[in-house]
Amino acid sequence: MSGNAFATRPPEPDLSAITTEELLAYRDAENRWRASDEARAVLGEPDPGAAIAWQRVTLPGRDLPVRVYRPTATGDGGAGTRTGLPLVVHVHGGGFVGTAAQCDWTSSRLAAALPAVVVSVEHRLLAPGSPLADAADDGWDVLGHLVRHSARWGVDPARVAVFGESCGALISALTAIRAREAGLELKAQVLVNPVADVTTPGMFDHPSIAEYATDGSPALAQLKLFQRLAVPPGADAAAVSPLQADDLSGLAPALVVVPTLDPVADHGRRYAERLREAGTSVRLSEYPGARHAFLTLPALEPQAGPAQAEIIAFLHAALTG
Repeated sequence: MSGNAFATRPPEPDLSAITTEELLAYRDAENRWRASDEARAVLGEPDPGAAIAWQRVTLPGRDLPVRVYRPTATGDGGAGTRTGLPLVVHVHGGGFVGTAAQCDWTSSRLAAALPAVVVSVEHRLLAPGSPLADAADDGWDVLGHLVRHSARWGVDPARVAVFGESCGALISALTAIRAREAGLELKAQVLVNPVADVTTPGMFDHPSIAEYATDGSPALAQLKLFQRLAVPPGADAAAVSPLQADDLSGLAPALVVVPTLDPVADHGRRYAERLREAGTSVRLSEYPGARHAFLTLPALEPQAGPAQAEIIAFLHAALTG
């Protein structure tokens, strides 16, 4: 099954020497694959109890696509009509490549099981001229738009959570910090295999990086390209590194999910430790034998199912308890 699913996936280029044109071409081809029916053999089928649609959010200076998941009334894929539902703002991973569609398996199940409206942000991807600060603004601005226009979206602005994976978890962590500063109460934050630090040398100064990013896999090249694109010369890396935040108190209760065979596993562990030290409620949940991005690979990663169930239970307690 997995062999056929990967048949048309584009080969990963040499990320250490990739040009802008090559990056954009690879991103386009890879994201088409991730959104394809073929990829679902690996990425998982959506829950039929959720209706899925692309919409656009008008933000200052830009329109941004979002992928919206709503619970259906009958479970047959028809459009649901329920209003006043909890809101989960999701941010996919990938950094310089990725799409909300790659997370249909989990986002649709959150919508159906909680039930809730899940809005997944198709944030600006990292590239020359598009740094991490832009993607972070996308996550925050979409959240603000949805809360301000909650009636239009059919959501309850008093029951809101953020949820991100990898680079998306970094964006979600920054969003939670900005929400506290703006006086917006979030009920929960879920951070799955988070990248929590893009500073130099902080991003790479962890035992898990030495163990799993230098084992012959492309992980180290991916992380180095991520950092180069995320923080252009002259930018403040600490401003987009949750692990470097001065104050992590008073934030939404957090679930930090860490796959143990992940180069950035120690990012998640250390961020959970910092949250706990600051007095923010946090649960660190480790999944032995799981790899980075495991939650998006249910056909390949046995731990994806238990992790998804834990996330659903955590959010259900936070949003409906």
